[in-house]
Amino acid sequence: MKIVFADADTLGDDIPLEPFREFGEVIIYGHTKQNELKERCQGADAVITNKICINEASLGDSPSIKFVGVTATGTNIIDFEYTNRHHITVTNVRGYSTQSVTQHTFALLFYLLEKCHYYDNYVKSETYVNDTLFTHFENKFHELYGKTWGIVGLGDIGKQVAKIAQSFGCKVIYYSTSGKNNNPDFTQVDFDTLLKASDIISIHAPLTPATNNLFDRDAFACMKSSAILINVGRGPIVNEEALYQALVNNQIAAAGLDVLSAEPMSENNPLVQFKDSNRLIITPHIAWATVEARTRLMKEVYENLKAFINGEERNIVR
Repeated sequence: MKIVFADADTLGDDIPLEPFREFGEVIIYGHTKQNELKERCQGADAVITNKICINEASLGDSPSIKFVGVTATGTNIIDFEYTNRHHITVTNVRGYSTQSVTQHTFALLFYLLEKCHYYDNYVKSETYVNDTLFTHFENKFHELYGKTWGIVGLGDIGKQVAKIAQSFGCKVIYYSTSGKNNNPDFTQVDFDTLLKASDIISIHAPLTPATNNLFDRDAFACMKSSAILINVGRGPIVNEEALYQALVNNQIAAAGLDVLSAEPMSENNPLVQFKDSNRLIITPHIAWATVEARTRLMKEVYENLKAFINGEERNIVR
């Protein structure tokens, strides 16, 4: 068969794609524009992609495409009415990044909680060289122990974060964005209670009509002025203008983001203006991307395609 990788740059150059050659011809494109996909997929049987939309406009009536492998969990790039009509099998990958995103959640939190930017700069600027005292703690910081950690979205990642937060001595509460989660291991609360009670809030929810713009001006007004917000879920869950105003007006202490409403970051994003790294850290959607997570991801994509070739159902999304 003929397999096209449409945007292999999203996988990194350290993850080998050679195993896919056992299935046939493999053509690798680092980056593909939407209007280039149809031409590049001429005669292809399978397309593997992360961000390229699969729909009538991008593929048309291409009769050869039989399989689309999404190198992610989310499948919002897929027009399922189109793929179902053309009998195209779509697969995704679940669970590959749980440990990676969990780890990054705490990396963002501790960078802000421990004032790491300030203290690193204090030493790098050589202010600490021949200083009067052996220590310096002008920028006050606090223990995580005894704090209330609020979790928005108690899926696999949210539960892992909750367990680790508990090991640090946190009280964990959570808000179920779907209303369907009822986990007896942690205390479920409504959204307003979570906002008012939490010292740290981390977002691990998918983007749905219920979560879109969930953290708006009213939400930030309810939060503690000492609270830290972490978003490793989806960018549009947080209204970025409202977050910018909350930071400027000291409604919250700090925020750590790995996801934004538009990626790459738009020059019109209000957070571009906020330069205080002691209170805002933004990473470029890397929480999922440890070497181990990307290796697991591509092994799963490989197994999905192998199963499809063998006539088996595996991680099919409709």
